[in-house]
Amino acid sequence: MVLAAGASRRFGEANKLLSEIGGRTLIERVVAALAAADVGDILVVTGWDREAVEAALRGQRVRFVHNERWDEGMGASIAAGIAAVEAAASGAFVVPADLPMLTPQAIASLIAAFRAAGGNRIVFPTTSAGEQRNPVLWPRAHFGALLSLPPEKGAKALLQLIAAQCLPVAVDDALLSDVDTSADLDALRGEDQS
Repeated sequence: MVLAAGASRRFGEANKLLSEIGGRTLIERVVAALAAADVGDILVVTGWDREAVEAALRGQRVRFVHNERWDEGMGASIAAGIAAVEAAASGAFVVPADLPMLTPQAIASLIAAFRAAGGNRIVFPTTSAGEQRNPVLWPRAHFGALLSLPPEKGAKALLQLIAAQCLPVAVDDALLSDVDTSADLDALRGEDQS
């Protein structure tokens, strides 16, 4: 599930997900990495600027889920996405759409860890300093808790409550960079050129 519903207020007036790095929008890059990792069904949760996000992904192998309550917060978007996950899925990634450096290899390493743990551990990448990052792969056993998140909160507090059920996987820090501000975008554009 790709979270693409927020208004990216820290970025400014423009929709940051439609900004480009290397000729592709941020959201296109995230969807392409997931598709190349063969994750199965790719849900894109929309909200603010829905039409533009859907237009940017026209022709991609995605399914859109619109979150009418997008302005209430990330918890509402996570719940909307989880409610639409296919019944046969053993788990679901929660992937913020502002991770343009994410690679299919990084996603595959998280899936491999999930499968090796029997599909019942929450898997996420960590930085070299041991800090939890996104995307997070949640087993189906936790879908109920994700559906019940307070709308204004993400899932970080839930992760902290059930830390013993988590499996961190070391991933190259550069692949975990997100875009919150235009300065973040400029920095990543510079890295992409080098």
